[in-house]
Amino acid sequence: MDEEKVAAALRQISRGFAALADAVAAPPDVSGPDRYRAVMAEWGERGLTRAEVSELFRRHGFSPQASGGWARGDWMETRGDGLRYLTPRSLDWLRS
Repeated sequence: MDEEKVAAALRQISRGFAALADAVAAPPDVSGPDRYRAVMAEWGERGLTRAEVSELFRRHGFSPQASGGWARGDWMETRGDGLRYLTPRSLDWLRS
């Protein structure tokens, strides 16, 4: 048995359970658009690391994996510096 692989898998499972618990614990009285707006407003125009994006999503009741959908939908992008940024589309929506 490769103990390093087992430990890595357990860490990944633990992160998944934490993300699920955060998503379930999201305040039910906050609508979807309001949650999106809150994430974008806190994010602003600064670049965030992958870990920072995950934490931001968790704080607002989203699964960290939701960032993949945001990227595919052109709401966020990863730039050459390796940081994630909101796209002009996101910033325009936030201003509206």
